[in-house]
Amino acid sequence: MSILEYNGAAIIAMAGDGCVGIAADRRLGAQLHTIATDFTKCFRMAPKLYVGLGGLATDVQTLHQLLEFRMNLYTLKEEREMTPQVFSHLLSHLLYEKRFGPYFVEPVVCGLDEKGEPFLSGMDLIGAPVTAKDFVVTGTCTGNLFGMCESLYKPKMNPDELFECLAQSLLSSVDRDSVSGWGGIVHIITKDNVITRELKGRMD
Repeated sequence: MSILEYNGAAIIAMAGDGCVGIAADRRLGAQLHTIATDFTKCFRMAPKLYVGLGGLATDVQTLHQLLEFRMNLYTLKEEREMTPQVFSHLLSHLLYEKRFGPYFVEPVVCGLDEKGEPFLSGMDLIGAPVTAKDFVVTGTCTGNLFGMCESLYKPKMNPDELFECLAQSLLSSVDRDSVSGWGGIVHIITKDNVITRELKGRMD
């Protein structure tokens, strides 16, 4: 088993019409042993910017703290919020700096840019980025997530449709993966606010 799969994760970021959403499961495990069912994998980095960190739980927490530190430095120096594009580049550089002893984390970034357009990006553990117009996934059941997202995704979804698509994709995917699941959380980012809903999933 890869060290990236040790704790288990399932994270999806998806674009809608003037909105963007991110969903993640809540399980923290040590292989097949479940330790907690309220582990956070999606983090709010700015009012319209979230990052999902899938991989080794200790590295997830370490990288999140480092990102918050860099974000605060940027805000103090520039006196403005970091855009999703800039944040994605920052994260990519942070990961590449540690390429010889990497953080075992595969992140996804989602947010709304200055024009209110969705931005999605994903990267591997040494920071090689990919941007997408529809959705990006990471975690231990990426095959299931890709299949469900390709089946359910449609362009120009409103916030309610986007939530339903994310929720159904996540819950259906983790049912076939033994190291992720145990409920989920969905954040829908619009130009006015962020809507957060928790999902109940199978607990077996």
